[in-house]
Amino acid sequence: MNDPLISASEPILLAGGGEFRHADLVLAQTWARRAVAADGGATVLLRHGVVPEAVIGDFDSLPEATRAALRPGILHHIAEQDSTDFDKCLRNIKAPLILGLGFLGARVDHQLSVFNRLAARPDRPCILIGREDVVFHAPPRLTLELAVGTRVSLFPMQLVTGQSTGLRWPIGGLDFAPGGRVGTSNESSEPRVDLAMDGPGMLVILPRDCLAAAVRAVQAQGPAPSTVRGG
Repeated sequence: MNDPLISASEPILLAGGGEFRHADLVLAQTWARRAVAADGGATVLLRHGVVPEAVIGDFDSLPEATRAALRPGILHHIAEQDSTDFDKCLRNIKAPLILGLGFLGARVDHQLSVFNRLAARPDRPCILIGREDVVFHAPPRLTLELAVGTRVSLFPMQLVTGQSTGLRWPIGGLDFAPGGRVGTSNESSEPRVDLAMDGPGMLVILPRDCLAAAVRAVQAQGPAPSTVRGG
């Protein structure tokens, strides 16, 4: 595999082309001071007064005005069409954590594609921040410190099983699959929720105000082994 374009020892902010609030950007910058854009996400970052250190993608959504406002050396054009811009960014950013803005809440097909890539690249820890939720791939072991009664939704992107403590409805002995059982609207029954998954493929969806808890939990575990599938 080629070396990533961005290697960092600190979290990276990744901006997609969807709109996001300035408050969400400021919140993400609490942990991620360095910013990278996925294609047209560069336009959104510039609108918020942030110049990305790199722009990665096939550039089909990058206006000429945005290109002209950026140094050519930060533009990384990847022409192939077998992967999405989000995936191009994931495989070219190596960091302890990626915080993604502008990937949730817009087109459903784009959002589903992003979820697919989250599940396919567990070696790239990434938390997506939306207006209502934060979404991330569950590492093999995960400990969340949450207020009792917090929504903890679990959505499988492939067949996966696991164990839990601290959930109102335990998941032990259950088979989860996209066309089968899903874990929508479970909730914490204790201040600490522990999850252990038997393999990759489970997405965790929490309320947006649980971002800090998600960051602590994901950073504590580090990346999972790679299981890249498809583009």
